[in-house]
Amino acid sequence: MTMRLKGKVAIITGAAAGIGRASAELFAGEGASVAAVDLDVAGIQGLAQEIRAAIGDVLAVRADVSKAEDVQQAVHSTLERFGRIDILFNNAGIVPRGKIHAISEAEWDHVMAVNLKSIFLFCREVIPVFLRQGEGVILNTSSATALRSVPDRLAYSTSKGAVLSLTRSMALDHVRDNIRVNCLCPGTVDTPSFRQRMAAFPDPEEALRQFVARQPMGRLGTAGEIAHAALYLVSDEARFVTGVAFPIDGGMAI
Repeated sequence: MTMRLKGKVAIITGAAAGIGRASAELFAGEGASVAAVDLDVAGIQGLAQEIRAAIGDVLAVRADVSKAEDVQQAVHSTLERFGRIDILFNNAGIVPRGKIHAISEAEWDHVMAVNLKSIFLFCREVIPVFLRQGEGVILNTSSATALRSVPDRLAYSTSKGAVLSLTRSMALDHVRDNIRVNCLCPGTVDTPSFRQRMAAFPDPEEALRQFVARQPMGRLGTAGEIAHAALYLVSDEARFVTGVAFPIDGGMAI
């Protein structure tokens, strides 16, 4: 390990599994103290045990990222434990299916609350901390579907397109405050949540084949590959990078 995040404190949402978990492990291994945020208490507690036993310091924070009071408490707990925040990785998200006529108002609101409102809530709490410190980095998880539409993902793609726009707006607003804001645009990634979605199809094996077929590289991405892209964007190596939508999609958005 090169300890590219030595002395840094990072909040990572959606940290119990998939991209969030891989990023928490990688960031900790690179020297960061990590606040791992998720609704899945068992998942983040297991992650915390692994990180403490192997590589670093971690705080497990149970929170519903769509609720302001939970977000406020997560940020307060992080500051109380570590004294500062250097990195905010807004990674929590859900991936519902459905065309517009098949999506209920409640489903629409839930997608927007988890995928978009959560970023607003965390940034609203953390940016004042960055302003006091004189620096900070925000990374948001958007999606390749924000760059190129795919069928049957209307609410998800809409929310992720808004994440991209929100990222650019914040980057411009705070470029002179020494606060960098970027977003990742992953393609289809082989995570536990992806496997759960595949299992819900009438023919999971055929569904998996179709998902792989739409990837120009002919395979799915891995959580570790996305985590390494995240590491670059939050590290000082990317200190001249802001307002970027970084595709990591195996060529999906070409």
